[in-house]
Amino acid sequence: MLLAIDMGNTQTALGLFDGDELVRSWRMPTDCTFTKDEVHMRLLGYFTMHGLTVDAVDAMAFAGVVPDLLRAWQLVAEELGAAFVQVGAGTAAYTLVDAANPSEVGADRIANATAAATLYGAPSIVVDFGTATNVDVVDERGAYIGGAIAPGIRVGLDALTARAARLASVPLEAPGAAIGRNTVAAVQSGTVVGAAAMAEGLVGRIRRELGPAGAGSCVIATGGLAGVVASCTDVFDVVDPQLTLKGIREIWRRVEAASGTAAAPDAAPDAERS
Repeated sequence: MLLAIDMGNTQTALGLFDGDELVRSWRMPTDCTFTKDEVHMRLLGYFTMHGLTVDAVDAMAFAGVVPDLLRAWQLVAEELGAAFVQVGAGTAAYTLVDAANPSEVGADRIANATAAATLYGAPSIVVDFGTATNVDVVDERGAYIGGAIAPGIRVGLDALTARAARLASVPLEAPGAAIGRNTVAAVQSGTVVGAAAMAEGLVGRIRRELGPAGAGSCVIATGGLAGVVASCTDVFDVVDPQLTLKGIREIWRRVEAASGTAAAPDAAPDAERS
């Protein structure tokens, strides 16, 4: 089985795949102090909780932004005797990236674009609600061509509550209306409905910039808060919270198919339809 690892700035998403089937998924904090042993211990805990064994993992595919933790995951793969591939420069031949500086494009964005084109067709637009809100654009060729980056929903809300002493922590839930009748509802409107409105505006502009092909582009919401935001708008054709993990899986498949066998552990250098 394949363990796909999507390491973000705040959280790391794990997905265990048996072929096309996502058997289980977990989230753990992205903590730069984690050693190989701590990563391995958490992994054992997640698997044991669901009656699974880590010995079933014969491959790991990693997309992440924290170099210190990359080595810890590589060492865990070595202990398990699992092949290891890092999405990035070592997998560039298996993805389509047509950006001004391809080396600057985050591995999670490449995974999103790959999954979107493979699963939902091209052109497509992915809105990923994570630590940052990323908008990833795939053209009619299936190539990632760019997008937009905005502060994430939680980041914005945390900044607001930190600077406004009278605002208590507000649950990230969709309000019943855009007009908040009390402080909590008003903050929820500005935060959640505001994120939906931003997605609507950016998607509309991107579709126009894509030209005639853009009108038929599939718009996909992903990330931990995708469902909450999607409940406030009809701009999304698909809500797929596991899109990034599926993209990592697809890139692994391409690497494996090209090599004819599972890559060695040190081979890498670096939905739901509505």
